[in-house]
Amino acid sequence: MRAIALIDGEHYPPVVRFALDALASEFDVAAAVFIGGTEKVDAQASPEAYGVPVVTGPDRIAAVRDAIERFGPEIAIDLSDEPVVTSADRFALASVVLGLGVAYRGADFAFTPPAALETTRTPTLAIIGTGKRVGKTSVSAHVARYLKDSGRDIVVLAMGRGGPAEPELIRGDEVALTTEDLLALARTGVHAASDNYEDAVMSRVTTVGCRRCGGGLAGETYFSNVPAGARLADSLGKEILVLEGSGAAIPPVTADATVLIIGAGQGVPYVRDYFGPYRLGLADAVIVAGAEEPTASADELADLVSAIRELREDVPIVLTTFRPRPIGDVAGRRVFFATTAPVAVLPMLTAHLEREYGCEVVGASPHLSDRTLLRADMRAHAGDYDLLLTELKAAAVDVVAAAGEEAGVPTVLCDNEPIVTDEGDLAGLIDHVVARAFERHESRSA
Repeated sequence: MRAIALIDGEHYPPVVRFALDALASEFDVAAAVFIGGTEKVDAQASPEAYGVPVVTGPDRIAAVRDAIERFGPEIAIDLSDEPVVTSADRFALASVVLGLGVAYRGADFAFTPPAALETTRTPTLAIIGTGKRVGKTSVSAHVARYLKDSGRDIVVLAMGRGGPAEPELIRGDEVALTTEDLLALARTGVHAASDNYEDAVMSRVTTVGCRRCGGGLAGETYFSNVPAGARLADSLGKEILVLEGSGAAIPPVTADATVLIIGAGQGVPYVRDYFGPYRLGLADAVIVAGAEEPTASADELADLVSAIRELREDVPIVLTTFRPRPIGDVAGRRVFFATTAPVAVLPMLTAHLEREYGCEVVGASPHLSDRTLLRADMRAHAGDYDLLLTELKAAAVDVVAAAGEEAGVPTVLCDNEPIVTDEGDLAGLIDHVVARAFERHESRSA
């Protein structure tokens, strides 16, 4: 395995040479990258002291990039130490190294770039996130609707922590799944609020549902059936395949273009620290979700955008938030609304529902992902409502819709629609990444 080594001037050169010689018994050490430190090294000394070419640069990141581009290693081995590099510095280095498809290893750590286990013949657009509850599925559903309305024949491949044992094809473009259908599925043990159902119901497109378990720091999944799902989706002859991530996990399928969803409430650390820079490096466009008070102040949003720009000056950014959109008629009804949104934004969401859809929201719960608290909220408003309105997530089917069926109260499902909060152009952003996906697909196919 071809390797480069990261070295510093806090180690005496003969000690570094000793370590490099030891590495040579296991690796083809192509070069060393000097990443700083002056205590034990003479700047005038010959680089031949290390026995391999030594790469330097204006900063350690530039030097590592240069070494990887010049020598094409499969792994970068870090022989440096505090105080030349802090833990934060090492994550910054790892983000760059993994972004170039190279593994990164130190004395007691190892990171590998998430592997693309399947490459499709169909052009692919990945929608990934910096974590759970950042609006990734809502954005995916919106993108799917936009592409469908633009005349594109698409399929969405979704993976989730509650996905099916075998990849599941849903012809959402042909069959409209009802709440009753979802309840019937739930009774068979299916997680009928999984992302693939949400995409099919909200966007009326073809979906393939998959499962995954375990997520690494850089987005690798421990187990998944996504490669099999990708082969199924690829066999459908669609024009474009939308790959939907799960939490911070990245689908193990080659992506021709990538949209990164960043939760405004997560703040700057999710961009600047750990593997935030790695995910940002994958992005052809960024959507900041929840970009309004009380989730994030104007100053916090400005700091977040600034942090993105420090790492990626070129990437298109659009700031958005979400508003509930019932997919059935709720006018004139007394509604209990169930959501995964934070409690602080509930008044804003319920006011929107009453103003735009003519209903009276007599109760609401932000506990759709906590069945115990959700049931308590519903009991507290028992008898007040004549219609249940819920996002298709978490306990929407097995708790909300099931309780409605038992009480003889209808359940209407609700989409979360992304709304632009700045001067950005969401449609233009989607067009941009789709064009990029087709360009790169044509290039890799050639």
